[in-house]
Amino acid sequence: MFKKASSAPDLLPGTLDMLILCTLVRGPEHGYGIAAQLKRLSDEVVQVGEGSLYPALQRLLVNGLVKSEWKSTDNNRRARYYSISAAGRKHLEREQAQFDRMVRAIRQVMQPA
Repeated sequence: MFKKASSAPDLLPGTLDMLILCTLVRGPEHGYGIAAQLKRLSDEVVQVGEGSLYPALQRLLVNGLVKSEWKSTDNNRRARYYSISAAGRKHLEREQAQFDRMVRAIRQVMQPA
């Protein structure tokens, strides 16, 4: 039996980390806020579940690309806030350049003959 395709497309491998870093360039945010921003900024196309988001945040933290600290949310709940590090900014620049190059190449291939 086939699974019904979801309306949200899958992200290309490696793009989730880049998108998280792009979100954090705007300022520190907690996990739920990052997911909400990605959804809002992408007109609800990019929808990241907890099962993908939190492992990605942990990976970025371990690799020194983000920093974290515990703070209170607007609802007065304790949450871990993430911010991009200097190494994360440099990494993001490289990733964006590679991504832009790949998108240009794909568009060239897709052009009618």
